[in-house]
Amino acid sequence: MSHDKPNNILKQPTAVWAVAFASVIAFMGIGLVDPILPAIAASLKATPTETEMLFTSYLLITGIAMFFSSWISSRIGAKKTLLIGLALIVVFALAAGLSPNVEAIIGFRAGWGLGNALFISTALATIVGAASGGTSSAIILYEAALGLGIAIGPLLGGLLGSWSWRGPFFGTAVLMAVGFVAIVSLLKKNPEKPTPTSIGAPFKALAKPALGFLAAAALFYNIGFFVLLAYTPFALVPLGVDSAIGLGFIFFGWGVALAVTSVWGAPLLTSRMPRTRVLWIVMPLLAIDLAAAGLFIGSLVGLIVCVVVGGLLLGILNTVLTECVMEATDLPRSVASSAYSGVRFLGGAIAPPAATLLADTISPSTPFFAGAISVLVAVALIVIGHKHLKRVDGPAESPIVEAESLTLADAT
Repeated sequence: MSHDKPNNILKQPTAVWAVAFASVIAFMGIGLVDPILPAIAASLKATPTETEMLFTSYLLITGIAMFFSSWISSRIGAKKTLLIGLALIVVFALAAGLSPNVEAIIGFRAGWGLGNALFISTALATIVGAASGGTSSAIILYEAALGLGIAIGPLLGGLLGSWSWRGPFFGTAVLMAVGFVAIVSLLKKNPEKPTPTSIGAPFKALAKPALGFLAAAALFYNIGFFVLLAYTPFALVPLGVDSAIGLGFIFFGWGVALAVTSVWGAPLLTSRMPRTRVLWIVMPLLAIDLAAAGLFIGSLVGLIVCVVVGGLLLGILNTVLTECVMEATDLPRSVASSAYSGVRFLGGAIAPPAATLLADTISPSTPFFAGAISVLVAVALIVIGHKHLKRVDGPAESPIVEAESLTLADAT
């Protein structure tokens, strides 16, 4: 286990700062479109369900690509994988900003998802490989980049979106282009290629009961996650919050809450109790929070509180769930991450359009209740599969395990 002092965190090679900067922007892309969903729907005369497909196309392709990202990076190397990912995001974010209709944006968001999968699956390994001051310093830097990106995304989306719904797309393209140039010029040493992995390895990994249960639980959990993230902007419109900047500030609060508990809250809890017990306690709390959002559907303050509290709970669950994935089997961590994240993102892809369809056909509060039920299904799967998850409650192997668990945890 590394005992490096975290105060070395600022003494890093320029290559590490380049990748960390690009990581912040990559994670910003997740919440960036959230505040502009109502504006896109109004400007392009699209239904809420059509607009929610911006999440679905992005997450569906990200999920599918995750199954193959470790296979690609283990063959062409980390630097090329990072640059291909960044280049794809620049091209497709720019194309989305120039789109004449919502169908085109849906298509371009899919390409963006492919780029994001390639980039985020490689960034942590690159930072750890190039960092000075030891592994723990690199991990803290990566966690900080991840948290910063998730918090800033909705705020930047709101600020640029108050000018035009096209603003956040152009902003992302410019920032990612800067990140691309930074990595080309500053990441001189191409990190060593890992041992090539089999293209079918992530699929075979899901046959292991421990990973299978965790991936299935994560799929249902992610439905609850994306009901809160992607449907709530539409639920807030009737309560008078329809501006991009207003939604941006609300989800900035959500992102900060998520970042704080993923970096500090989760380690605090897992140092005091087994990981599975943390899941048993916090997942039902998330279900209660979602149900409360359904009950407070007519209250602006009530809904905002549910969003921020949800962020606190999601930060803990993201980290602990994926830590469990890293500990559950003796598989290479890149393979376990690919398999788990691929399934998990598919849950995120289902939820946004399903939520708006439920709201249209039954009532505006129904998606929150459905999200709560979905999270309870995830709890049930963790409880049923407990005998296969004994390994995850053992002592942590090293700080790198915790960090690698975060690589894909918050890429949703």
